[in-house]
Amino acid sequence: MKKVIGSLALIAALASCNSVKNMNTSNVSDAATLLSSLSSNSTVQQVASLFSLLDTNNDEAISSTEAIGSVADNFDVLDTDNNSSLNLTELQGILSLL
Repeated sequence: MKKVIGSLALIAALASCNSVKNMNTSNVSDAATLLSSLSSNSTVQQVASLFSLLDTNNDEAISSTEAIGSVADNFDVLDTDNNSSLNLTELQGILSLL
């Protein structure tokens, strides 16, 4: 229940941010829902789905402005090559943080 409430709060906060105004809010909502459902038992396919939802500009990388929730909170830890973006392999590291 806490994850659901946190997801809804995150969606509301994101919707009020100017940087998110140009993002597809449906994708943000879907990404927040998927992110809240991830656990250490989640599959690579679930992370790949999350990656697709977060990569709003379809450049095959997640920037810090595209990241939300625990991805944003742990962005620097996940960005193992320090290039200021996350690839799919780096995003899979979120599973070890759950």
